[in-house]
Amino acid sequence: MEHIRYEVDDAGIVTLTMDWPGVSVNTMGEDYLPAMEETLQRLEKERDRISGVILTSAKETFFAGGDLKQLMGVTREQAGEIFAKTERVKAQFRRLEHLGRPVVAAITGAALGGGWELVLACHHRIVVDDNRIQLGQPEVQLGLLPGAGGITRMVRLLGLKEAFPYLMEAKLLKPADAARLGLAELASDRDQMQTKARSWIQANAAARQPWDKDGYKMPGGDPSRPSVVQMIAVAPAMVVAKTQGVFPAPKAILCAAVEGAQVDFDTATRIESRYFTQLATSQVAKNMIGTFFFQMNEIKAGGSRPAGIPVWKATKVGILGAGMMGAGIAYASAARGISCVLKDVTQEAADRGKGYSQKLTDKRVKKGAASSEWQQALLGRIVATDNPDALAGCDMVIEAVFEDVNVKAQVTQEVEPRMASGGVFASNTSTLPITQLAKASRRPANFIGLHFFSPVDKMQLVEIIRGEETSDETLARAYDYVQQIGKIPIVVRDGRGFFTTRVFGKFVAEGVGMLAEGMPAAAIENAALQAGYPVGPLAVNDEISISLAQHIAEGFRQAALGEGKTFDDAGAIAVQQRMLAEFGRKGKATGAGFYEYPLDGKKHLWPGLRAFAASGYSAFDIQEMKDRMLFAQAVDTIRCFEEGILENVRDANIGSIFGIGFPAWTGGAMQFVDQYGTRAFAKRAGELTKKYGERFAPPNLLLDKAAKDEKFASWSA
Repeated sequence: MEHIRYEVDDAGIVTLTMDWPGVSVNTMGEDYLPAMEETLQRLEKERDRISGVILTSAKETFFAGGDLKQLMGVTREQAGEIFAKTERVKAQFRRLEHLGRPVVAAITGAALGGGWELVLACHHRIVVDDNRIQLGQPEVQLGLLPGAGGITRMVRLLGLKEAFPYLMEAKLLKPADAARLGLAELASDRDQMQTKARSWIQANAAARQPWDKDGYKMPGGDPSRPSVVQMIAVAPAMVVAKTQGVFPAPKAILCAAVEGAQVDFDTATRIESRYFTQLATSQVAKNMIGTFFFQMNEIKAGGSRPAGIPVWKATKVGILGAGMMGAGIAYASAARGISCVLKDVTQEAADRGKGYSQKLTDKRVKKGAASSEWQQALLGRIVATDNPDALAGCDMVIEAVFEDVNVKAQVTQEVEPRMASGGVFASNTSTLPITQLAKASRRPANFIGLHFFSPVDKMQLVEIIRGEETSDETLARAYDYVQQIGKIPIVVRDGRGFFTTRVFGKFVAEGVGMLAEGMPAAAIENAALQAGYPVGPLAVNDEISISLAQHIAEGFRQAALGEGKTFDDAGAIAVQQRMLAEFGRKGKATGAGFYEYPLDGKKHLWPGLRAFAASGYSAFDIQEMKDRMLFAQAVDTIRCFEEGILENVRDANIGSIFGIGFPAWTGGAMQFVDQYGTRAFAKRAGELTKKYGERFAPPNLLLDKAAKDEKFASWSA
């Protein structure tokens, strides 16, 4: 019993302790099925001599679920094998449920995915009341569904309506949430958990699952109940509205849940297995698993951080500029326990910036998500000031002032002498080259770029930009700080617009360029949504403001012309100039852009966009429009590799999704290329080049890969 220790006490209670050797977590890998089979055989053989079973774990994490490495290699031709294996797992769960003895899960750590499905197969669950413990089914975030009975059991425990958020939205549970829903009992610590488990076993000798008892009725009613029928009728439309049809997992979960609720338990789990097999063999799941699990874990483990440098923690951070970005950075830092100095040119402006944290924390306190004591402690860590001397001793300073080289140089020279020795100075610029900004610094080795995204409290990504003279130690400290405040770091080399701003601009330009060609604005926006973008290019142009987008694009144009290069913006700058000069429409902030923003209604496309309509223009190809947006960004991402801006695929994929909204179903810009196939991608890029211009021209790096039929990432499926 190498993987599951089997111990029997004097009362006949068996304690099964899962402890996979040589690894930090227990998973449902190759060793799981034989280990569980051996355990079940012994339990069944000794059933007459035992009074109950306690299932627990020796690991910090209770059980981590399926082996995703195995799933990455599964092909459609292996669908039958996956289905059979899934059914074997479920058959073992049913044997546990039908053991004829009470089985209690004693949960001491996270139980996610297959781990949560395992504990649901126990008759009772007891969990330590620790808010750090997470429970539930996050599979939908990886393009999968709970395939080991999670859908069937959650629906039968909670009912369809109550179960949907935990299945289709990956809403996770804290122990207190599980107790409130009746899914688990709380224990103050491990000792009390063991005591409660034994007491429950003694009091429930004839334990059976609710769905195995005579007269079982589904909470909230089965699908024939009128109120449930009404919910089911609108659910598909809601799923399509949220996913635009590019994420198959939510639809599959909905189908498995509703279909399974109309049949007996075992048939329901078989239905679930079929949908799971369909998803597990799909390309979308492979895209999402590769990026959101494997590549994300590489980043968390410091994949782009210089090795051999001790982990560092910021203790006092100065933020220059208390506008939207600076205020957000102060909140993000203070929320993680870091003392901050928020400086602006006037005390009023600094106080207003601190007020942003007041508003955010007020909302949390009002919702009951945080205490007033927590709020006061957080606000107490932010010192709002107009006095530069308050920055004395800061071991990191982040400037978030106006995007002007001279203004940034002035604040750099004012603050650096006041910083702690060896402190890191970071610029939160979205376009200006870090090497150029570092010229104002007396310590360019300690100068780096930290590009936050707005709003900082919601956006997870931070793009770290290494200048030509930035030291490894400074890069390591910047990486550590980003992780210290709970953000996702990617690392890029210096260059105008770096990676995210530059490639994001390609999406906006392509969409606005289509408008210049006379395409209907609604078709442009809908094509983007159908491709999987969270928002259309015209709407996002309004968000950042048409004037700012035009200013940034013009900067790229001038830089390209200065280097003797061609600049192909798809005609977007001309449209933006006309919107500003002729129509006086600057974007959302002024209430007038490509969209109208009525005070008493929803935004809608500005009727005046008919001015861009081509005479007699009627035909448009939605797939071609989608390809243009996706390829414009993916091709330029490859160029970023050619130019040395990007150095690894994981930062490109994670950065493209979390920084610029590249469709998540693709797994990121580079995974989009790989799943398309480099040869097919290069061919399609060539076709778009002939039709629309040099911005689609396949880079030499792509042509080299295509000639060898190689992928950019060795793991790509």
